[in-house]
Amino acid sequence: MSLAPSTTAGPPIAGALRHRIMRLNGWHFLVITVALLVLAPLVVVGGSFLRPQPELWQHLYQTLLVELLWNTLWLVLGVPAGTLLLGVSLAWLTATCAFPGRRFFSWALLLPMAMPAYVMAFVFLGLFDFSGIVPSLLRSWFGPAIPIPDIRSAAGVITVLSLSLFPYVYLLARNAFLTQGIRALEAAQSLGCNRWQGFFRVALPMARPWIAGGALLVLMETLADFGAVSVFNYDTLTTAIYKMWFGFFSLEGAAQLSSLLIVIAFVLLVAEQWQRRRMRYTPSGRTGHSGERLQLTGWRGRLACSYCGLILLVSFGLPAMQLLLWASSSFGEEFDRRYFAWLGHSLLLGLLGALLIAAVALILSYARRRQPDRLTKVLVWISGLGYALPGSVLAVGIYIPLAGLDNILIDTSRRLFGTSPGAIFRESVAIMLLAYLIRFLAVGHQAVDSAMQRIRPSIDEAARMLGTGGLALVRKIHLPIVSSGLATALTLAFVDIMKEMPITLMTRPFGWDTLAVKIFELTSEGEWERAAIPALFLVAAGLLPIMLLIRKMDR
Repeated sequence: MSLAPSTTAGPPIAGALRHRIMRLNGWHFLVITVALLVLAPLVVVGGSFLRPQPELWQHLYQTLLVELLWNTLWLVLGVPAGTLLLGVSLAWLTATCAFPGRRFFSWALLLPMAMPAYVMAFVFLGLFDFSGIVPSLLRSWFGPAIPIPDIRSAAGVITVLSLSLFPYVYLLARNAFLTQGIRALEAAQSLGCNRWQGFFRVALPMARPWIAGGALLVLMETLADFGAVSVFNYDTLTTAIYKMWFGFFSLEGAAQLSSLLIVIAFVLLVAEQWQRRRMRYTPSGRTGHSGERLQLTGWRGRLACSYCGLILLVSFGLPAMQLLLWASSSFGEEFDRRYFAWLGHSLLLGLLGALLIAAVALILSYARRRQPDRLTKVLVWISGLGYALPGSVLAVGIYIPLAGLDNILIDTSRRLFGTSPGAIFRESVAIMLLAYLIRFLAVGHQAVDSAMQRIRPSIDEAARMLGTGGLALVRKIHLPIVSSGLATALTLAFVDIMKEMPITLMTRPFGWDTLAVKIFELTSEGEWERAAIPALFLVAAGLLPIMLLIRKMDR
């Protein structure tokens, strides 16, 4: 028996790895760089989970942890339930039924997306708190003994977040119902089902993947919310991270809490990917929608119109009117030249962040087009993980390594030159832009990649046959086709950054207050009327992408 090594054995692992690395090109390295930027804060925060501090967790368990988890659990259960009830019912009515005002409500019900949840939160507190307008009127009409539910409760937070986030479910569910048309319902009726049975047994199960996708988006937004729960003084994991950092000055404690939140977000992300595997996409267009709708006449039509009108009024009309009233009463005393600085900071951060996100999204999409292999697809998927992470977690994950890098540079400078350059990264706008890029890259990439998918290989072949290739092909053919996607990415990222609160609040340099930060400071002091002015600026900025989205849907 020979002991000589077999000549048929495969190459060593190191050789195989070296061979794979040698096959990488420039597009691969660009995508790897972006993926590493996204993974860095995840590794930092996730690494703290592997270094548990028993004393810290014992203290949290004895004081806050149970309450934080209980409050978070209520939101995780209640907000998706509320958004499903509102989003699915409204989507069904506007997609498959005909009633007075249907065409108006089909796009107007997306307007609440322009209202940040924390703005709606302080408007609702101003209206429905014990000393608010509505309870005061009710007590004056029916006496002080009238029972009025406490808005500062889990139910109040769930109501506000549901009214703010239901458009996510509405948008996806409506697309699913439009694709079905009423043919699925007619098929169910031909088998002996009435309309209600046909809806619950046929139409709703067929739309379930889209509805579940919207519900999971709502779940992630609920976990990431910081502003609304802060306004209500409703402690959750996100508010605890902020208090641990800026209240107890314990960055390690914030990282420990962030690691717990990142585990929950990761579980939700895996659940989303699992349910997406069951989705089957059909070509866009009107092939599944014949244009026929269920006619709701008489009291049924009036009831459907009233229901849609009531939800639109409560979720957008009432907060917008209250903001206008408060702003008109406080504008003379509150508005001064400082608002121009806050507005300028918000616009500058939004513009720079949107340009950065659109540029990186274009690189990712083009790299995926040029290198459609498995490695590139996985790296692009990793680059979008930041959207599933709360802003407070990202702030902690980015601040810790950059602060460490600052300390290394300071120590090195002192040893070599005897002087300290001061903090370079942790007190700069660059850290904010990096956090925005990681948080909202998925939003920009989805818009750009959708436009990139429209560039068929036959277009490239036709252009090359006509003598156009290289950079000329990109400039004359590709960029004009993806320009609409780039515009959508720019506008969505711009408004998301304008509204973003925890990253801006936790990483901004000294003196770099924005409109969102000003809203947080004023609402922390209960100054609802003064907070209405910066809130109106944010709502106005949010209306632009919503109108673009509506216009795109109507095409």
